This record gives sequence, structure tokens and C-alpha cells, in this order.
Amino acid sequence: MEVTEASVLMLPFAASSVGVARQRLVSDLIADGIGDSAVCDVALVFSELLSNALRHAGPLPGAQIRVAWRLDPDSVQVSVRDGGGQTQPELGQPTQAATGGRGLRIVEKLSQGWGTSRDDEGTTVWARVPVSRLTTDRTPAGLPVVARESR
Repeated sequence: MEVTEASVLMLPFAASSVGVARQRLVSDLIADGIGDSAVCDVALVFSELLSNALRHAGPLPGAQIRVAWRLDPDSVQVSVRDGGGQTQPELGQPTQAATGGRGLRIVEKLSQGWGTSRDDEGTTVWARVPVSRLTTDRTPAGLPVVARESR
């Protein structure tokens, strides 16, 4: 199965939504044959964006948050839309002793790119994470063989 449409979820603006959204995302990626390490990278980036929105912004109308992802041939784009906050998402300069402030640095490291957009209704933060798909070939005996495509 190849996911060609973007998956969009409207979830409660609550910490419990992180696990719900991540589980749906991971299920879609696995169903589309995305390799294990790429699934982990996408899930981590997605969780960081969602957690940051819950920590630093307000909800959309109805006390909700919007999450979405789109699978492209060699990447997955994830996005989180919230009701906006006092500050714009930016890379922090955490000290060695700081217990936070590294989330967007992780996003930057694992992504091909990330960014934000803001309008009257809120803020969207997105990231594009490179992925590779697993392919299934048949051996002469007809047994399935799983091989990784190169990135």
C-alpha cells in the first residue's frame, strides 16, 4: 500500500495526543514499507514538533491541534498546526546544564529541511525527513527476499 494522500488528524490539545499521533504515523510508514531507522527518525521529529507545540503554543479552536504527514518517494513531510504562541519556533542555544531547548536541533539534524508559517489562525511547523523503502523481490525459488533501496 502506498499512501499518496496526506494523513490529517485533529486531536485534543493535550500531551496524550503525542502517543496517539505517533502510533498512527508509524503504522502508516510501516504499511508503506519505510525502513526501520527511517521510521524512528520520522517519529522522533514528529514527536518533537508536536511536543513543542503543546509546550509553547495555544490550541486551535475547539481546544485541538492539527497534525499531518505526507509520504513522498524519498521523504516524509510532517506538520503540526497550533493556535500560535508568544514566540516563533527557533533553534535554541541551550547550555550544557539546560534540561530543554534541544528539540529543534534534533529536528534540524534529522531533516532535509524544516520551517514555520504563521497566519491569523495559528502557526504551522513542518519538517521533511529522508526515508528509504524496503522492497520485496522474489528469488528463483519464489521465496520473498527483502532488500533495502539505497537513499
